Amino acid sequence: MTPVLLVLNAGSSSLKFQVFEAGEAEDPGRLFRGLFEGLDGSARLLIRDGAGVVVADETVEAPAPGHEAALLHVAAWLRANSRDLRLAAVGHRVVHGGRAYAEPVQVDAAVLEALERLVPLAPLHQPHNLEPIRIVRRRFPDLPQVACFDTAFHRDQPEMAQLFALPHAMTEAGVRRYGFHGLSYAYVASVLAEYDPTLAAGRVVVAHLGNGASLCALRDGRSVATTMGFSALDGLPMGTRCGSLDASVVFYMLREMKLSPQEAERMLYTQSGLLGVSGLSNDMRKLRALAATDPDARRAIDLFVYRMGRELGSLVAALGGIDALIFTGGIGENDAATRAEVLRAAAWAGFELDEAANASGGPRVTRGPGPTAWVVPTDEELMIARGTREVLGRSQRQPAL
Repeated sequence: MTPVLLVLNAGSSSLKFQVFEAGEAEDPGRLFRGLFEGLDGSARLLIRDGAGVVVADETVEAPAPGHEAALLHVAAWLRANSRDLRLAAVGHRVVHGGRAYAEPVQVDAAVLEALERLVPLAPLHQPHNLEPIRIVRRRFPDLPQVACFDTAFHRDQPEMAQLFALPHAMTEAGVRRYGFHGLSYAYVASVLAEYDPTLAAGRVVVAHLGNGASLCALRDGRSVATTMGFSALDGLPMGTRCGSLDASVVFYMLREMKLSPQEAERMLYTQSGLLGVSGLSNDMRKLRALAATDPDARRAIDLFVYRMGRELGSLVAALGGIDALIFTGGIGENDAATRAEVLRAAAWAGFELDEAANASGGPRVTRGPGPTAWVVPTDEELMIARGTREVLGRSQRQPAL
């Protein structure tokens, strides 16, 4: 039977998954990709094979299945439709690895306990990332599980890029800049040479733009600085998150607005960003459709682009110049209008937009002798499969005791 890896990326009401061959090929081969969404209501399961052909499209009526029932449903579907496959391990996207984890790690009770202590640093993501780990441990206790971290790619940043100007005791307690979207950045860094051999050793800013959004400065393919910090709330405005904020605004919310800490946190994480500014939607596609006639939609887009320009400037300063800007993520890969507005605003750095190439999706979307800009689709799930296979390989190479 063919050993395979199951990659899981769990959200609050969704479960993304992919199945990869765990063989000896240079990269794990993708067999299936799927999404179980609406876990808090009438749920839908959609599965495509490695070629993108839909092989399952099912509705699961109330009562809602939740993550455990969803996982069991997916496992049953795979058993029924892939009888020659043997599940070798499960790889998980885990947003926060803290200071302890700079690379993928096999999960045991001690690792899981350590990751649970990081929930306050990523309250929107970490609890949902860890739930499938607990479910698999309970249901399939002998199945190896590997956690792959969004923070790990940034752990080797220079010390100055990780520090806040806070008392030393707070820094030692873990209050520092961690950075996120590391799985995406690691994948992009791994394929830059395929687009232009000079990029792998160049000064590159990668813009991961989606419902969550951040920028990362790369030199020689390594993280130098990034816009997210202590939590995934920092940096750019996002779909529902505020991005960078004067800390005194939080004090004002607590003292003058009489909000509880939980209410303030909910506002900053789930009621701000594109949604909060527009009062309409957190979906850039919907805002683009309304922007010509609705000033609030236009304002939300303009703020997003303006903040991108500000943050881009700071990362160019950290790099001492720029050779390329990479767009990735849902907005970065698919929204030509946002790419065009960002590049026009960054003309000061030498970017010259290629209108036709940008409209067609690139991959190169600039012309002229200045720095280049590219559209590079990300593949976080492949990075998790790579990490999971590497951890399994390390464990198999360990000498017997």
